Amino acid sequence: MIFFIVWNVIPTLWMIGLGFYNYSLITGNPEKFIGLKNFLDIAVDDTIWHNFGRTFLWVVMTTGIETLLGILLGFLFWGSAKLPGRRLALTLLFAPMLLAPVSTGTFFRLIYDPIFGVLNDLIVRFGGKAVDFLGSLKTAFPSVMMVDIWMWTPFMIMITLAALGSVPKAELEAAEVDRLPWYKRLTFIVWPYGKFVIMLGILLRTIDSFKTMDLVNQMTKGGPGNTTELIALGLYRKAFEGFNMGWSSALALVLFFAAIAFTSLYLFVLNQSNKQKKGG
Repeated sequence: MIFFIVWNVIPTLWMIGLGFYNYSLITGNPEKFIGLKNFLDIAVDDTIWHNFGRTFLWVVMTTGIETLLGILLGFLFWGSAKLPGRRLALTLLFAPMLLAPVSTGTFFRLIYDPIFGVLNDLIVRFGGKAVDFLGSLKTAFPSVMMVDIWMWTPFMIMITLAALGSVPKAELEAAEVDRLPWYKRLTFIVWPYGKFVIMLGILLRTIDSFKTMDLVNQMTKGGPGNTTELIALGLYRKAFEGFNMGWSSALALVLFFAAIAFTSLYLFVLNQSNKQKKGG
């Protein structure tokens, strides 16, 4: 309890307080109480709204693709339980999830390099032209997004396998005897039993994806221009490069309550869905 108060409650209260002050890291102390000025500045800041829109697109695309791939690959691995080498394949597949985002960002920045990168070397060898994946306005955002998908699809595979473990074997065996197609097994048997676990996994990935900062910072620093700057990276840069802790604390507070509102709504929908399942 003491550790929770020291590491969570006190910093949160400190952040809330700083949001109402003109506080700079250069001076080290809150200089002046300015009330809601930081929040009003955030409301009219075009860069923040662009970052919000970019972050929303990032969350929808990464979480959506990771979930789709995770369910399909999870179902595939679950159906091949008796095949040799399955455990080794799963171990290798989960490896990206264990890497630090900074290490992964550095690794893929080298792969994407327009001169020395492996990817461009293959493109040139097959008759194409080298592409500056991280330096182009058109390719930077999707290129970083693909790395996040590579890192976190294994998490959704793990969630799917956990969900499949809750499905009664008798129903699966009956479906196998009836030779029910795999997509019908997934829709009519697996999903009703495993949807709670899968939706909980989607919630965790959505929250985590919303906080993405290290990977993008390591690969592009938010560039070129601001085309890959997400809301968490913008907050970090404003706080530790612009030294404006008051403004950053206000934005962090806005994000904090936005996350609470989203999570509460999501859990409400999930709970209602679970009640309908029990009622049915």
